[in-house]
Amino acid sequence: MIKQILASLFLLILLGVVIYNVVDERQAATDEKTQSQELSEAGEGAGMISPNAPSGLKVGEKAPDFSLETLDGQTVKLSDYKGKKVFLNFWATWCPPCQEEMPEMEKFHKEYGKEVEVLAINGTAAEENIGVVKEYVEEGGYTFPVLLDKELETTNTYQAISIPTTYFIGTDGVVQQPRKVGPMTYDFMIKMKDQLN
Repeated sequence: MIKQILASLFLLILLGVVIYNVVDERQAATDEKTQSQELSEAGEGAGMISPNAPSGLKVGEKAPDFSLETLDGQTVKLSDYKGKKVFLNFWATWCPPCQEEMPEMEKFHKEYGKEVEVLAINGTAAEENIGVVKEYVEEGGYTFPVLLDKELETTNTYQAISIPTTYFIGTDGVVQQPRKVGPMTYDFMIKMKDQLN
């Protein structure tokens, strides 16, 4: 009789564990589906954004000027490009979505570099050292300007908390399209180029 009661208790416990696992798996699948929907609603290829992350510069705001060095030591200011369309891209070598985006930006730069300047601002303070950035750019054969944000001042000014983040600046020096958080595709860049004036 005691063996039957123990066996029944064991089966009840086992059944409880199975039910708990099934419910837990369903909840995990629901959470994953919800997160996936939120990301797709945020835009094509959007990166993950903290709910408390700042929203960045708004369309219609003048893009703040900055002065940064390139990999070869030249000083570049955003104001140097007034009168030209600019894609201002924030990235890092260790960022997988950035790695995905860089070849697309190079392809776009080779095709449309006379119409749109691509300025890739590296968050250098978050890199191992400048040599890592230089090696990454050389190995990738990237020819657009890479600017070094050694103190992350420009990154903070533009509130580029998630990377990659890209701002689309018109010939008037004003942000003309909503910023893109996440990797851009070649086709997306063409679309943005055509919407800037």
